[in-house]
Amino acid sequence: MLQRDYIQRLIREFMAALERMLEKKEVEVRHEKIKELYNQYVGPYAFYSIATIEDVMKAMAGIDDEEKRLSKMDMLAELYYHEADTVGQPARDELLNKAFMLFDYVEAHGDTFSIERRNKMAQIKQKIGDALY
Repeated sequence: MLQRDYIQRLIREFMAALERMLEKKEVEVRHEKIKELYNQYVGPYAFYSIATIEDVMKAMAGIDDEEKRLSKMDMLAELYYHEADTVGQPARDELLNKAFMLFDYVEAHGDTFSIERRNKMAQIKQKIGDALY
């Protein structure tokens, strides 16, 4: 029970920090804040920024608690999704693809329905379409 409360609090804290980051107008400032969020909530930016989706899934598989793993995957997907707005091609499509894959995994394995997650998945499909792996 304490573990679940902790995870829920962590998610709320992450979403609040993400909202504050999105208020920043300057792209460079937003990108720096995104790096901070990676390091604080998910793991080292140096790894996740260059990792393939396979590497990400292997890293996440190392988290035994399923709820914690799915929460981290959801947070990472959000970071990839928002970071895509701060970079150019082809990095943008790569980030959106990784975000889609993580959102899709959380959607399939999680027990929480999220219309927001589904909307983001639909937006990603519209943005990159056939470029999805």
